[in-house]
Amino acid sequence: MANSIASTKNYTTILDEVYQRAAVSACLNSPRRMVRAGRNAKEIMVPKIQVSGLGNYTRNVGYKTGSITYEFETKTFNYDRGIRLLADVMDVEEAGVLDCFVEAGSELQRTQVAPEADAFTFAEIAGHDGVTPAEEDFADAEAADVLASLRAATNEMDELEVSTGSRILFITPTLKGVLDDFSLANPARSNRVLERFSRIVEVPQTRFFSAIALNSGEGDQFGYSRAEDGTLP
Repeated sequence: MANSIASTKNYTTILDEVYQRAAVSACLNSPRRMVRAGRNAKEIMVPKIQVSGLGNYTRNVGYKTGSITYEFETKTFNYDRGIRLLADVMDVEEAGVLDCFVEAGSELQRTQVAPEADAFTFAEIAGHDGVTPAEEDFADAEAADVLASLRAATNEMDELEVSTGSRILFITPTLKGVLDDFSLANPARSNRVLERFSRIVEVPQTRFFSAIALNSGEGDQFGYSRAEDGTLP
């Protein structure tokens, strides 16, 4: 029994590593120290901190005394999906594929779990309260158009004092290729606007929608699909 448990733990570690490599939105995950487990598997506790503002300082009195409020807010997960894959033990042994479970699990993580989790994440961000997606058609855009749009976005963030360390640019491979080709063909022209981001992550268009539909798995309808109003960001 102990050996079986150890094998399960090893498989889980492998599958987690596959997911981390395949998911492009994993960089948005909060560090473990930022959250705590809730009372059940569907909840987590997120820390919230508030501090007082500044006050006048005098030599006789010194600093004004402020306060710190540190508390945890319970959040319920809004994404709960899964699948059960069945494999006949005898078929696996006869085929000589000893690592069938690991291979199948890795393929599930790479081709199904990671893409759907990414699509869900971006769709949730686009539909979050206070977020207003700005739709622009880049189907026939040139590098100058993309750079101008990025410069407008970074200028707004600069004026709002958004730290460059908090900025991540998610961009489709097609548009990133346009910018890369532009840099090679025009070394004298500036594309330094890309330096205003701490990280640049390429996201396949099949994961980059403002709204998606999660298929139930009934009648061979698995995974996710673009919703009717799910335009490309």
